[in-house]
Amino acid sequence: MKGKILSFRRGRHKYKPRQYIVQVKGVDTKDKAFKLLNRKVFWKSPAGTIINGKISSTHGNKGCLRTLFERGLPGQAVLSEVEII
Repeated sequence: MKGKILSFRRGRHKYKPRQYIVQVKGVDTKDKAFKLLNRKVFWKSPAGTIINGKISSTHGNKGCLRTLFERGLPGQAVLSEVEII
């Protein structure tokens, strides 16, 4: 499955640099998003480096997912695609 990184998970005063919000194609409700919990996520850089992550919970009511990535995922990864297994 393919997904798209929308943004960092953020609050009023802070953002969390390891947590990203991902939207998956075809997932548009919270119930569909629950089925994807605890799956692995991979982001591949243009240089070929792979950074792993895991879907930890849902985010909102439109089917977005909160993912925790390893350290080292750059800010340029926002609006790029990820692979979900």
